[in-house]
Amino acid sequence: MSTIPACPQCTMENAYPDRDHYVCADCGYEWPMTGDASAEDSTDDVVKDANGNVLADGDSVVLIKDLKVKGSSVTLKVGSKVKSIRLVGGDHGVDCKMDAGSFMLKACFLRKV
Repeated sequence: MSTIPACPQCTMENAYPDRDHYVCADCGYEWPMTGDASAEDSTDDVVKDANGNVLADGDSVVLIKDLKVKGSSVTLKVGSKVKSIRLVGGDHGVDCKMDAGSFMLKACFLRKV
């Protein structure tokens, strides 16, 4: 039986050691040999605003830049306050509702109030 653990991403057992990491031959995911891979993933869940403050569900934020909404003539103005944000995964990590509608925003354009 192999001492190499299964891939934490795709759960396949076709992994091999490469210096100080394991590499999955099926999906290409790399994880460190020492430490827990789930601890590495939990640090990715932290969403920070433009000033480096950690955001949480229900926080209020302010836009720090005018943002043009793709596919529409709406522009979200700098200084607009957004209440009760919701954090979601992905590239646009903040889901919010404003007067102009519901939007998915990047945290780098927000400042915590």
